[in-house]
Amino acid sequence: MIATVTSRSEVLKHIEPFLRNNLGTFLKSVEDSWQPSDFLPDSRLDTFFDEVKLLRERAGELSYDLLAVLIGDTITEEALPNYEAWFHELDDLDRDRDNGWAQWIRGWTAEENRHGDLLNRYLYLSGRVNMREFEASTQHLIADGFDLGTAHDPYRAFVYTSYQEAATNLSHRRVGTLARKAGDASLSKLCGMIAGDEARHARVYQTFVEKIFEVDPSEMMLAFEDMMRKKIVMPAHYMRELGVEMGKTFGHFTDAAQRLGVYTSQDYTDILEGLITTWKVDQATGLNSAAEKARDYIMALPNRLRRVADRMPVPKLEYKFKWIE
Repeated sequence: MIATVTSRSEVLKHIEPFLRNNLGTFLKSVEDSWQPSDFLPDSRLDTFFDEVKLLRERAGELSYDLLAVLIGDTITEEALPNYEAWFHELDDLDRDRDNGWAQWIRGWTAEENRHGDLLNRYLYLSGRVNMREFEASTQHLIADGFDLGTAHDPYRAFVYTSYQEAATNLSHRRVGTLARKAGDASLSKLCGMIAGDEARHARVYQTFVEKIFEVDPSEMMLAFEDMMRKKIVMPAHYMRELGVEMGKTFGHFTDAAQRLGVYTSQDYTDILEGLITTWKVDQATGLNSAAEKARDYIMALPNRLRRVADRMPVPKLEYKFKWIE
């Protein structure tokens, strides 16, 4: 621990040169990045309508639950304006244009923006989605905002993004696997590309936390504990359809994900165990008494969560989403 580091602002300034020097690894250049049009029929070509027909035929083989989860994932990605705004509300982050933190936020946002664009266009071309209902849900989600429990604290925010990006990677990857089994190799490929971005972003946010643990271990441990006591909620937890109470649609979306095994309560615990290992929580030194108690809580939590998860039945209730005709 560096004794001169006494505040979150100083910690972030301490880490900023490391971030700036590694941006080329953390982010891909625009020139080297995939774009949504790489995975969709090209409207300039005479073969466009034939390719769309084939896309629609393959999409027609997707199960109801799989399509519902894909739509919910897309709405989550489309709410990107909320996520960037949330980052700009965090305390202690220097957002000067040339600062490493500002460059990361802009670059991360730019990479994430492609995800919603790609999935949105796929759903539009699939012919299976009521796009107006889908678009209304996206507008609702952006307008309703969210409460992630981070309280403008970058430490808590980095715990959240470490968790959430790992969960999003799992969801997209498993949707891709199920799409391939259903005969839609194109959808599987595009989901895999998105999952790859999410996995890389998760590793970056986890690295931020690792660096904070090195210089401010007690405060980082307390922030980790606080987020786990509150539980990590997905950014689309207020998701709703037209005429539906805020948050109700999200519950049905997560039920479908549980039925498919796309994202389950066991996955939530697996991610927690992965973070405990990655951040070497059991080996952290220099903790004050409150942080030691926080570590004890964190280390015991996975077993508690697994006992609860083992008693949870797979949701049986099937819901008719307004998004799907």
